[in-house]
Amino acid sequence: MQNDNVMQHAVDDDHFHDECGVVGVFGHPEAANLTYLGLYALQHRGQESAGIVSGDGGKLFVQRGMGRVADVFGLEQISKLPGEQAIGHVRYSTAGGSELRNTQPIFINYRHGAFAVGHNGNLVNAVELRARLEREGAIFHTDMDTEVIVHLLARVPGEDAGARLAAALQQVSGAYSLVCLTESRLIGVRDPMGFRPLVLGRLIDSGGFVLASETCALDLMGAEFVRDVEPGELIVISKGGIESRKPFASVGRRMCVFEYIYFARPDSVLDGIHVYSARKRIGQALARLHPRDADMVVPVPDSGVAAAMGYAEASGLPFELGLIRNHYVGRTFIQPAQRGRDFGVKVKLNAQPNILRGKRVVLVDDSIVRGTTSAKIVSLVRAAGAREVHFVVSAPPTIGPCYYGIDTPDRSQLIAAQHSIEEVRKIIGADSLGYITLDALYEAVGGRGQGFCDACFSDDYPLPTPEGHGSRQLHLIKELR
Repeated sequence: MQNDNVMQHAVDDDHFHDECGVVGVFGHPEAANLTYLGLYALQHRGQESAGIVSGDGGKLFVQRGMGRVADVFGLEQISKLPGEQAIGHVRYSTAGGSELRNTQPIFINYRHGAFAVGHNGNLVNAVELRARLEREGAIFHTDMDTEVIVHLLARVPGEDAGARLAAALQQVSGAYSLVCLTESRLIGVRDPMGFRPLVLGRLIDSGGFVLASETCALDLMGAEFVRDVEPGELIVISKGGIESRKPFASVGRRMCVFEYIYFARPDSVLDGIHVYSARKRIGQALARLHPRDADMVVPVPDSGVAAAMGYAEASGLPFELGLIRNHYVGRTFIQPAQRGRDFGVKVKLNAQPNILRGKRVVLVDDSIVRGTTSAKIVSLVRAAGAREVHFVVSAPPTIGPCYYGIDTPDRSQLIAAQHSIEEVRKIIGADSLGYITLDALYEAVGGRGQGFCDACFSDDYPLPTPEGHGSRQLHLIKELR
């Protein structure tokens, strides 16, 4: 690890992080290239590593690496991925898991041939399954729960790839949207509760098919949206067409509501809900819940922009870009030896005194997790001359960790789990603080009847958690600190 005095994270990143994004292509002569484009569109879902596995009908080929999609793939790498079918994966990981061996898709050869899988989600019973498999002689090469799936798959009899995968997944509990590749088939599957998104598209030029985490990937790949993969659905795509199977018992949809608050790209449509429009409605709801006597509405870019626009429209206050974001910041930067200045936030956000000086500002952000970054942003706005800073939040207070595929702190580090709203206001230094309520959030994103997971806000976990509500989300091997 680099010395913290020399190299630090560019920002004290106080947001939740989705674990990854997935793409699959079947029936196009440039399948790997299209997969690359799809991953590019899904880069917001993971920046640690990227990988593509392609197939030419007889063999599978793999290229993976650390970094963003454009860093991992160039013409040389894509040229080594022939065939008309491919799957791809971008990953965000915690510090201990950011290693080449943990890149996806996972690629294996076993008695039924070659198999590759990319996974978005988290298996809550992975530690238990891994321990059992190791007792049976399994050897693991990664820290990822995804590898549990391939070990289970290798133990399932039968000749039908879709049926074997379904039998393996019957043994796991948790969140998973998968894209899988065999020599002759592309398979997509979404867990019975549909925690993570997965959509099906058709390629306009070739008539082939696409699977992706979000519809924004279809747009760049030249594919038209067909439909969302349903919770508990397994789709097998081959030269014979598409076969939809329902191998899992229906337990009700529980899509992660945070997809609509922060994770998904604003131009995506998830389960029929346009993300940008939902975020504007959230902002409008915030204006009704927390009206403020102020001069302007300022978003924390980029996650607060759509909600801030909605707040401005509903309140009649002007929308101003009082904070400008540097989009070219990497994960680390060299920090000067000088102390006493917060380079971590300033390298990413710059406040505009010409806009903010002497003004009463409504500052809009998507969430408050630890509160550390929120406090620094409030301080930054005040230092630019703002007379008042009123902080409003697009998410309810975050009181619990996620076990279903989102990297979150444990409960002891969640500021809203340890402090009242008034205490949080004082800690971050705002003149006022307002969160959206769960009821208003659901009204904005389509109503409770749509079925969402809101465990991080409500403490209502739809699946048993592995180690009790007080623990951190599941990791297979303890992280090195």
